Amino acid sequence: MNGTATHRPVIVVGSGPTGLLLAGDLAAAGVTVTLLEKRPRKSSNLSRAFGVHARTLEQLDARGLADELLTTGDTITGLRLFRRLSLDLSMLPSRFPFLLITPQYEVERLLERRAREAGVEFAYDSEVVGLRQDDEGVDLDVRGADGAVVTRRAAYVVGADGHRSAVREAIGLDFPGVSVIKSLILADVRMAEKPESVLTVNGRGDAFAMIASFGDGWYRVMGWNRRNEVSDDAPLRLDEVKEITRRALGTDYGMHDARWLSRFHSDERQAPHYRVGRVFLAGDAAHIHSPAGGQGMNTGLQDAANLSWKLAAAVQGRAPQGLLDSYEAERHPVGKAVLRSSGGLVRLARAHNPLLRAARALVSAIVDMAPSVQRKALGEITGIGYAYSAPRGAHRLTGTRVPDVALKDGRLYEALRGGRFVLITPGTYEGPGVREGWLTVERWAGDRRTTVLVRPDGYVAWAAEGADAAGIEEARARYLG
Repeated sequence: MNGTATHRPVIVVGSGPTGLLLAGDLAAAGVTVTLLEKRPRKSSNLSRAFGVHARTLEQLDARGLADELLTTGDTITGLRLFRRLSLDLSMLPSRFPFLLITPQYEVERLLERRAREAGVEFAYDSEVVGLRQDDEGVDLDVRGADGAVVTRRAAYVVGADGHRSAVREAIGLDFPGVSVIKSLILADVRMAEKPESVLTVNGRGDAFAMIASFGDGWYRVMGWNRRNEVSDDAPLRLDEVKEITRRALGTDYGMHDARWLSRFHSDERQAPHYRVGRVFLAGDAAHIHSPAGGQGMNTGLQDAANLSWKLAAAVQGRAPQGLLDSYEAERHPVGKAVLRSSGGLVRLARAHNPLLRAARALVSAIVDMAPSVQRKALGEITGIGYAYSAPRGAHRLTGTRVPDVALKDGRLYEALRGGRFVLITPGTYEGPGVREGWLTVERWAGDRRTTVLVRPDGYVAWAAEGADAAGIEEARARYLG
């Protein structure tokens, strides 16, 4: 049985963190959005991700969610990657100079609430089984819980449906890459003895283990045993988790009462394109990589923050030529860099021959001794160090992330909560964009003379020294249509 459903301007497929943030942004901007999820409405509080980095917290702050999320977990200011290599997160030039340890389901809870309040339509038990697109829109064939297939029409579709993305498969994109770890174990357990820190990590011999506290008496354990790499469907018992933990950390902390045990393998893969016509990919549908550095969920959320305002502009008829293409141009290189950095970390962590161990020791020594190297490593792992390419001759700030600077009437990331561009200027501006609600004008808290046009995702669209009215008009037309 087939039917045709009501036209929706945007359909987002996948209700993980990436899909939830993207759908919420679009709905908050006034775009009609349907969010499709293959699974029944989620009730499980089990999830893989547990770390929220500084750049992601900044993006959540721009949506009024960061402070509430901070109450759900604990923060750490030091990140130890190997026995000799540690990174000082307190050095970060951010309002959030730390890593927040909180389970993914807490992030999803806040993003889902925001999306529902903004008016997103949720459709669970909805599996994408076909996709066709033309010059004016996309038809999605969606199978419901009763087996019936309904065709939904959208102006644009975003696949945020994970590493087995049905959307990616439907548009014919490959997902090339390799497996970097053949067998990882995951467990959620209680412990008789409390670990020394919120995040405990170490490797010894052929074993590696990491323990993260959820703050509610439960702990996430992740590890591997090089000598026992088995398939994902091989049974996993708590005794094996204990053994790996003891070998890597010297103790199993009396772990007991596992509520979840799972095996999985870790791949490095990236789609060759993030856009095909009117269809986009974001999050794990576009890229997956090793868990080293905890960058997976964070990179997906930043994909969503980059794409949402561009899609809203396109749907509302104010996107200039090439704006939608800039999503892939900006985010594909970041995804590639994350694959490279996380892959390098996991290969060094698994080093077992003398040459690789020596390389790991050398890397650790260089990072510890060179502040500039540590800053670069921190920027990549936390996301605050990435910048987007700028046109030739542009101001040096163009494309860079803007920190939470002080404004005359507050701070930048509060001003960004409207989902608009923010013009920070020492002068005044009352031109197009202000009346239409696309642009907020702010003044510096001090006597700074630079004029900066900040995109809704917190990056510099244009900048100039002084109050350059002509330049503001040119930049407004380029980004706001």
